[in-house]
Amino acid sequence: MKHFLHLLQQQLQVLWRNRHEMWQPLFFCGLMISLFAVAFSHEPAQLRALGAPLIWLAAILSSLLSLERLFRSDYEHGLIEQHLVSPFPFMGYVLAKLMAHWLTNGLLLVLLSPLLAAALSVSSAMVPALLWSLLLGTPALSAIGALGAALTVGLPQGGLLLSLLILPLTIPVLIFALAVLEASAAQLPFQGQLALLAAFSVCAVMLSPWAISASLKIHH
Repeated sequence: MKHFLHLLQQQLQVLWRNRHEMWQPLFFCGLMISLFAVAFSHEPAQLRALGAPLIWLAAILSSLLSLERLFRSDYEHGLIEQHLVSPFPFMGYVLAKLMAHWLTNGLLLVLLSPLLAAALSVSSAMVPALLWSLLLGTPALSAIGALGAALTVGLPQGGLLLSLLILPLTIPVLIFALAVLEASAAQLPFQGQLALLAAFSVCAVMLSPWAISASLKIHH
């Protein structure tokens, strides 16, 4: 655990030194929401109905911006090889990468979501459901995205292939999240839908590190 916390601190420090790259997904998400708000400005009722799903769509698309660089810099500088020959478990490095990505991408988006919801005129009654769905669903996005980044880390231009690999895998997350939002819009209990979303995230976070580790080892 001490080694994992040290790795996590290192990853967060690296991300903070390159914070201009860290803010890009959030800026893209905000820009995308702003364009939707302008496009539906003459139809406020439709904007209110589509607001929360649009935030989830923006979350998925914005997460793609930070994934291509997740392992590429370490791969190019030989840091992955150093972790492979280290006496410490390689899984700790992978988990630190996943946690750092979620903290600087998914969690920040959760904190920003009330402002995005206000920009899209989302009902205040739906904001708690939106927050919970993002909080429980974005870890799955980070896990799935990290797997795609590991599979394409050795390719010179893997951005397009990364998107093609990841987007189909995010469909179950989006389906469960939309189920939460639909239940909230109908003023029905959405705890069951949240439980399914949380279960999917738990499975993704538990299983993806093994596949990520295997993929990174194959590339070396």
